[in-house]
Amino acid sequence: MPGITPDTEVRFLPGVGPRRAAALAEVGIVRAGDLLLRLPFRYEDRSAHRPVAELADGDSAATEVLIASLSVRPTRRRNLRIVELRGHDASGPVKATWFNQVHLKQILRPGQRVLLFGKVKKPFAGAVPEFANPGYELVTGERERSAAGSAPLLPDAGGAPGEPASGDPGPGAHAGRIVPIYERVGSLTPRLLRTTLHRLLEGGAAVGPGQLPEELVGRMGLPSRRQALEAVHFPPDGASLAEFERRRSGAHQRLILEEFFVFALGLRMRRRQDRVDRPGRHTFTVDDDLRDLVRWVLPFRLTSSQRDALATIAEEFQSPLAMRRLLQGDVGSGKTIVAVIAALIVIHHGAQVALMAPTEVLAEQHFATIRALLEPHRIRVVLLTAGLGAAERRDTLQAVASGWAQFVVGTHSLIQDGARFRDLGFAVVDEQHRFGVAQRRTLVERGGGADLLVMTATPIPRTLTMALHGDLDLSELRELPPGRQPVSTLIRDSAGLPEVYARVREEVGKGRQAFYVCPLIEESEELPGAGVEARFRELSEGPFRGLRVDFVHGRVPAARREAVMSAFASGELDVLVATTVIEVGVDVPNATVMVVEHAERFGLAQLHQLRGRVGRGSDPATAILVVGGKPTESALRRLQVLEATTDGFRIAEEDLAIRGPGDFLGTRQSGIPPFRVADIVRDAEFLRLARKEASDFLASPAAATDEGTRILAHVRETWGERFGLTAGG
Repeated sequence: MPGITPDTEVRFLPGVGPRRAAALAEVGIVRAGDLLLRLPFRYEDRSAHRPVAELADGDSAATEVLIASLSVRPTRRRNLRIVELRGHDASGPVKATWFNQVHLKQILRPGQRVLLFGKVKKPFAGAVPEFANPGYELVTGERERSAAGSAPLLPDAGGAPGEPASGDPGPGAHAGRIVPIYERVGSLTPRLLRTTLHRLLEGGAAVGPGQLPEELVGRMGLPSRRQALEAVHFPPDGASLAEFERRRSGAHQRLILEEFFVFALGLRMRRRQDRVDRPGRHTFTVDDDLRDLVRWVLPFRLTSSQRDALATIAEEFQSPLAMRRLLQGDVGSGKTIVAVIAALIVIHHGAQVALMAPTEVLAEQHFATIRALLEPHRIRVVLLTAGLGAAERRDTLQAVASGWAQFVVGTHSLIQDGARFRDLGFAVVDEQHRFGVAQRRTLVERGGGADLLVMTATPIPRTLTMALHGDLDLSELRELPPGRQPVSTLIRDSAGLPEVYARVREEVGKGRQAFYVCPLIEESEELPGAGVEARFRELSEGPFRGLRVDFVHGRVPAARREAVMSAFASGELDVLVATTVIEVGVDVPNATVMVVEHAERFGLAQLHQLRGRVGRGSDPATAILVVGGKPTESALRRLQVLEATTDGFRIAEEDLAIRGPGDFLGTRQSGIPPFRVADIVRDAEFLRLARKEASDFLASPAAATDEGTRILAHVRETWGERFGLTAGG
């Protein structure tokens, strides 16, 4: 197809048009280059035709037969008609049926030869084998048979009902080979996508220059970009079906590595831009006065991993290059105290600190904790959230702008137009996966390139860390502070609720407290009684009658929510009924029981976070996960992982394996880049290789060659749009 380039809009491709182009655009396919990277999700081996007599029940097979009859018969169900083909070869008869595909009467006729492929049903010996909704290709003459015995193609035969003919893509696109199977997109059937892609590649459409250095391609023995695209869509004769199914063909490896390489280059370029030496940027050092202040502020002895993290941060504070660091730790590992001590270094030098949290609840909890630690030492801490009244907000913004506020805790309000810092030197972003990359960049730019510490209490597997935070250096906290107790975990079904209630009352009788978590704010038809307020009434009037019980959830007004949380923290309440609003940031050492109803509805990481709300004191603690209804096998597997371990890093790996990267942190909102070809779990070794090769490439003379200049220009121009992020320079 001369004239077709990767930038050609798909609506201009033969057989597509505006209506189908609109359907493709909904899944991110706008240009021909996007379509070329819409890879098959599986492959079928249609190369070997088997005699009818050799077909067995459950086989996926192809067979060539002569059509004896084709009929359409109604069923008892309204608007459902069955098309039935009867045919045979020299070894015996065969049957094929299709549902509501009456248009086949215009395509398949007695006396024609047809290749059928699909799953075979043959319930007993001697039964006529049957194909249900098989694929098919008409065999129209010797001139259209390939040497391998492939079936010929008629114009768009086997397409969707009412789908117009769109031309013959040539023999061997749909049968007689390993055939690519694509996900349907709107009215574009897998067959039509296959036809369009076959035309593009066979017609000589430009595929664009590769973005892998030729030296790397040669060193690894990879195919060219065109060879890779042709093979991944239409595997050559002799290709291994298993390799293609596992995405480990040479063609797949080339495209996976190329996508990761471009991604890694963009991260490296952005990192280089972020960490550039900025004239006038603060550097912060540690002196004896500061060491004395830290000793006064510290509520306990630091763990070795906390000390290591602080030593690294202190060293980076002294560099003219801005710090970009991820602090990852298990539940209760003491990330906040690391951030507070790092903040003291900055405040000691007269600069301001900002901590941005994703919710008002978490921001309020951070504010209370940090103010209690720092205000006795005359360090001024303020809270900036959308929930402030007009006058209070105005005064707070003035305190921030003037520099009077030394430590500012807030939500997105910190990066909105009204917020101005006099001298922001250090920015802390908590629970980073709930923010976009652009938001954290906006915050650090409020300080002209302030040092940045990203914190997450959700341990992230190394593979995901490379994809989500590849531009950040990593520190990990793997120890619990002294005095923290491991939490035992029990799984119970709803029939065991009386035992659960008794356990809560027993702990309260010892002077302890309990959390009781429900999955919903309000009841639903699916889960009646699972709403917080409904369960609060049932529990306080029934099993927990006589105990001091209250409730909280995200829709409770901020003032009342804070009052309830404070009452629970001070021991004025025995049981707090809540949603996952208490998932992070709540520190009540006296709480020793965490009950989670309908635990099968929660993810592993979320359950681990909830479990981390207890065991924060010196007494043994228990999490009781109550299963409702009939949980899926996957849900039970999640709960059993929690029962077996309290190691958040191991739990994160299991969670990723169970749910996959798309759901691990909440789909697109997690910030996981939308890779088209690669999979960050399946292809982790390629991501690691791409990171190394990208780093080596940028540091080598190859980056300054014509090829290197072209690759870097491509990354600058396309990286932000391609990965939903912002490219560096």
